Amino acid sequence: MKRIKVKGKHFILSLVCLVLGFMLAFSYHLTQKVNQTEKRDMSGKQFEKTLALRNQLISQEETNRKLQKELNQKQDKVLKNEKDLAKEAQVFLNVAEDAEKYRMYLGKVKVKGNGVKITLSDGAYDPKEDNVNNYLVHEHHVFKVVNELYISGAAAVAINGQRLSSHSYIVCNGPVITVDGVQYPAPFVITAIGEPDVLSSALNLSGGVKDQLVNDNLVFTLEKVNDIVLNPILGS
Repeated sequence: MKRIKVKGKHFILSLVCLVLGFMLAFSYHLTQKVNQTEKRDMSGKQFEKTLALRNQLISQEETNRKLQKELNQKQDKVLKNEKDLAKEAQVFLNVAEDAEKYRMYLGKVKVKGNGVKITLSDGAYDPKEDNVNNYLVHEHHVFKVVNELYISGAAAVAINGQRLSSHSYIVCNGPVITVDGVQYPAPFVITAIGEPDVLSSALNLSGGVKDQLVNDNLVFTLEKVNDIVLNPILGS
């Protein structure tokens, strides 16, 4: 009777152990299955998140390319506008320079610069000469000097300090010369602003103005002068 009782206890214990082992195995299997499911779910969510971020990055890069293209176009437009403005500024500068030059030629502004001074004096009295006009300075003598100065690049010319303009006139009246209605006796001092070397070389050419005036028995002197100042014409 005692052995049979012990075997029954062993059976029950074995049964309990079997059930407990089954429960542990089932629990482990269930846990593994849940973990795998969670991993799949997490992997799916992570993939979706990564895909969304990737799409955002692609979209942002596309937007950046468009903005860069627009920026390049605007920079090209700004560069073109700057070039146009530079051309306009140069045009305005040229117009301003031309206007200043024309005002100078018209005698409306004071001018200062280097140049030359020519003095024309009557020739020495010659008792053998019947006609006194043959050794006097006349308007055509003055014209020759003035024209040569302008041709040689003189910016401004004056006779005895009186500024000449494009409307000036010179008339000879005996021993005096009238310049724009104002009479001047000899000697006649002609001042001109310009390149001194060029002006003096033009007047001193062989057979040129100086030689012609000297052949007409006139006294011709020329000197280079610095800082000549010619005032504007009154009422200009």
